[in-house]
Amino acid sequence: MADPQGFLRTRERELPTRRPVPVRIRDWKEVYEEQDTAVLQRQAGRCMDCGIPFCHSGCPLGNLIPEWNDLAWRGDWRSAIERLHATNNFPEFTGRLCPAPCETACVLGINQPAVTIKQVEVTTIERAFEAQGVQPLPPERLTSKTVAVVGSGPAGLAVAQQLTRAGHTVAVYERADRPGGLLRYGIPEFKMEKAILDRRLAQMQAEGTIFRSGVDVGGDITGQQLQARFDAVVLAVGSTLPRDLLVPGREFDGVVQAMDFLPQANRVAVGDQVEDQITAAGKDVPMQSAPARCPVGDQPGDHAPARSRPTRQSAVADLPDDLPHRLRPRGGRRTAVRREHQRDPRGRRRQGPWPSPARGSDGGVGFREGRGYRA
Repeated sequence: MADPQGFLRTRERELPTRRPVPVRIRDWKEVYEEQDTAVLQRQAGRCMDCGIPFCHSGCPLGNLIPEWNDLAWRGDWRSAIERLHATNNFPEFTGRLCPAPCETACVLGINQPAVTIKQVEVTTIERAFEAQGVQPLPPERLTSKTVAVVGSGPAGLAVAQQLTRAGHTVAVYERADRPGGLLRYGIPEFKMEKAILDRRLAQMQAEGTIFRSGVDVGGDITGQQLQARFDAVVLAVGSTLPRDLLVPGREFDGVVQAMDFLPQANRVAVGDQVEDQITAAGKDVPMQSAPARCPVGDQPGDHAPARSRPTRQSAVADLPDDLPHRLRPRGGRRTAVRREHQRDPRGRRRQGPWPSPARGSDGGVGFREGRGYRA
């Protein structure tokens, strides 16, 4: 494990400092400054090597978090990146963009701030790139299989890299003018600079992955044509159709969908010329002047009342009297029930068992005796 007393010596999270605001507003670069390695290793040493590391289940990828925390604390960065790459194709993406459910699941977070797992992850991969430790891994031999991957977002890139390294000939089709999908045109530059994406794409091209940009699958080329040309087709597409948010003020000038704004903003950040660029003009209108209704349809005047959030008191008052019966699960397992609904009509506390629903052999629903509740 990492430092056996690390979580006792260091009890607080230590994150990188943010760049000063007067400096940040002059460019589109990332917000945080580089963190001192000694501070990061001290944070990695807080990992307790739990008997049941819930961070594994909290991570959608199943990252071997305690293992590379220990290696980072010891300074064995080469082994740390090997363990990180064992379950994650692109830790430089997830280390910046992932909401870090692993930190929410960290056992140390029960009574202390959780380990800064996400920061250890991104530092490990960045040190590997700096040390030339991330090299192309072309296959030793090629198979006779060809695969078309439609979409070059994170899912499409991951499957393309795995299939290429397995020896298949892989072509990635992207509708936009550059590959990357969501990573390029949906993530702001200050969250992840596009040089990070281009660096990984260069590695994939060196491994043998072929990228076809500016191809609209379904328009320029049909699905039947892809199936005829390739042995397999992987659909890893996203959605560019926004879902409107029905809130007061949605109709103001300058309030636009992120799907419309972010691609333009990312193009401007890398120096592209954008025609009819969306700006924030009119976005400073005071919210007090917003009407009480918000649009829900395409036709002018198609409105509906704005929804108000119910108060806690009204929500409790609307609960039915037979709530314990409805919440009673099968198998005798307890379910939390509000104390107000654990009394009989005379106001006395319920001491006996609650009847719980049970399905009979004839398909009807009867009741059986279950374990009781106490207020």
